[in-house]
Amino acid sequence: MTAIEGATVLVTGGQRGLGRAFAREFLERGAAKVYVTARKPEVSEDSRVVAVELEVTDPDSVAAVADRAGDVGIVVNNAGVLRSGSLLRGEMGDVLETFETNVFGPLLIARAFAPILAANGGGALVDIHSVLSWSSGAGAYGASKAALWSITNSLRIELAGQGTQVLGVHLGFADTDMVKAISAPKISPAEVAGAVADGLERGAAEVLVDEFTRSVKASLTGPVEGLALPFSR
Repeated sequence: MTAIEGATVLVTGGQRGLGRAFAREFLERGAAKVYVTARKPEVSEDSRVVAVELEVTDPDSVAAVADRAGDVGIVVNNAGVLRSGSLLRGEMGDVLETFETNVFGPLLIARAFAPILAANGGGALVDIHSVLSWSSGAGAYGASKAALWSITNSLRIELAGQGTQVLGVHLGFADTDMVKAISAPKISPAEVAGAVADGLERGAAEVLVDEFTRSVKASLTGPVEGLALPFSR
């Protein structure tokens, strides 16, 4: 279990969408400080919120944030991009950007902050996945989330010895600007943030936020190719 009250938290992509909801939820549950990152951060009026510039694909940028945020006890890998083009016909640059941001970016963060979490008592690492981690037809985005899911499961084993809780979060579409063009049922960011905070406090390894995600996970023992997903081509 990871206590949120009194904790210092880092949320990548923390100034919009899900990231903003995470920051708000942690503060409501008593976090002492929340670092929120963005490529072009805006200063917050709340003194408990520290805006930090970060490009998750740049090792030097990640290292600079780790140097500044040495008091962090909870890390939320939330920053990501969504490119829904075909793996075969889409722009290869989009595929590379997707994997750099959604896979290698969170891994860079995990590598930089693992020793910080250890020094601060273990803490927690949270990785934001997707229901599309478990389905075909979602192009580079789905493939990147599947890769991150696998990385998270491996990191859980590697970080167990230092007492770090590793929480994987799967959800459908949250109601954010990133997916506003997709016609599908959407979950409120506040609901997602609340579920993640609950998962941290009960020591969970995985959170399945919504019923659709839970039904897809339950179907993994059978074929999932027939699922109707907005990204399917």
